[in-house]
Amino acid sequence: MYLCSMKIFTSTQIHELDRYTIEHEPIKSIDLMERAATALTKEITARWNAETPFVVFAGPGNNGGDALAVTRLLLDQGYNATAYLFNVKGTLSPDCTENRDRLRKQYADHLVEITREFEPPHLTGDVVVIDGLFGSGVNKPLGGGFAAMVHYINQSPSKVVSIDMPSGLMTEDNTFNVSQNIIRADLTLTLGMKKFCMMMADNHQYIGKLEVLDIGLSQEFIDATETHSTILDEQTVRNMMKARSDFAHKGTMGHAMLVAGSYGMAGAAILAAKACLRSGVGKVTVHTPRKNNDIMQISVPEAIVQQDRDEERFSEMADVTGCNALGIGPGLGTADHSAVALMTQIRSTKLPMVIDADALNILSTHRAWLGQMPEGIIFTPHPKELDRLCDAEPANDYDRLMRARDLAQRLHGYIILKGHHSALCLPNGHIVFNSTGNSGMATAGAGDVLTGIITALLARGYSPEEAATTGMYLHGLAGDYAARDLGVESLIASDIIAFLPKAWTALRP
Repeated sequence: MYLCSMKIFTSTQIHELDRYTIEHEPIKSIDLMERAATALTKEITARWNAETPFVVFAGPGNNGGDALAVTRLLLDQGYNATAYLFNVKGTLSPDCTENRDRLRKQYADHLVEITREFEPPHLTGDVVVIDGLFGSGVNKPLGGGFAAMVHYINQSPSKVVSIDMPSGLMTEDNTFNVSQNIIRADLTLTLGMKKFCMMMADNHQYIGKLEVLDIGLSQEFIDATETHSTILDEQTVRNMMKARSDFAHKGTMGHAMLVAGSYGMAGAAILAAKACLRSGVGKVTVHTPRKNNDIMQISVPEAIVQQDRDEERFSEMADVTGCNALGIGPGLGTADHSAVALMTQIRSTKLPMVIDADALNILSTHRAWLGQMPEGIIFTPHPKELDRLCDAEPANDYDRLMRARDLAQRLHGYIILKGHHSALCLPNGHIVFNSTGNSGMATAGAGDVLTGIITALLARGYSPEEAATTGMYLHGLAGDYAARDLGVESLIASDIIAFLPKAWTALRP
């Protein structure tokens, strides 16, 4: 089950969507381009006034056609704009040709068509460059004169606005791209929907600030087309949330077991337990070393403490009798006897389970054990934990995400690869990107909070997919509320817990 409504299309699907819109609206392709140019121009003029000079670089395809149409519309509104159209092979797309002719007819002095040698204009800090060289159809690194043009723009002090995509950036996989041959935009105005590459952290350097512009593409086609990735939205999470009976009591709201904390790392157990309790579960038991007993009892009086026989480390299987879900890993340590206890626990526990932090680190040094994970298990690694699990140094964030997807399929489980756009990889290969969260959550203990939330949801009867999806959205939403009140610089993990009630309240119908 995945109900997420914000789909991410491949470059092929994007072109099919354009074609379907043209055929079934119906609308001429040149008029759809004019609609896109109008939306682009509106966004540009909202940011810069008519005193700002614009230099527009247009390629020979439809991205260039968009750029030429924007130039004309800017001039119509009294802006100073000059377009440089690269037509070195004499093969402009039909709509690019039409927009060249329209611009030439109305504003011939503001169009420079390059067919041979090119003397680039001087780009100053006052100039705004509009990049319309190439859009979502790029499937190999730029070379030759276009690569030189990209270098020239990137080295200038001008602000850069890219139409749809920074030129040279590929829609999905940029593993074998050439970094210096990609425009580094300050603002990207993408058309219709976000592209897969825009969800990768290492592509932010090219994209800058991202805005998605609605240009009226066919909703019928979007609804009917299957995709391999989606962006989680609020309504999807609302639809997953379980009603809370007026006659509920602690015995009907689930009993969560957390195996967490070593001596000196009791904080991880405290954060996970508090987040678990704040996520509506009836009871929480924390299995932790004996030396953590007093601090747990004082810090989280609502939790039951189950003491490990070891003073300082996890060393024996927790008694999960009467429990409905298990979360294991925060602050656990990686001692040898903890590793043995971990696998004993996983093999013996017939409950929904979330694995995090040191439990993942233990598995990364005993990768043969991965084959013994129960179906439906949830892993919540940060990037380096994922790399250790996969025993690989990924080429980029796309490569890392593909490894996470493959691992989820092999395990028949769920992988939440944490980050700005945390990605939930499902057993069927589908990827769900989270739409909540912020940079303030890059702080120690935030992952322990997520583990607590998901464990609570599992204990309450949410399926693994529902718990992982709802948990990561709530976690990010609470972080967003915290950042709004406290700022991203000062946010700490316990602030996320403090704002969980607000997040829950906001999502309740």
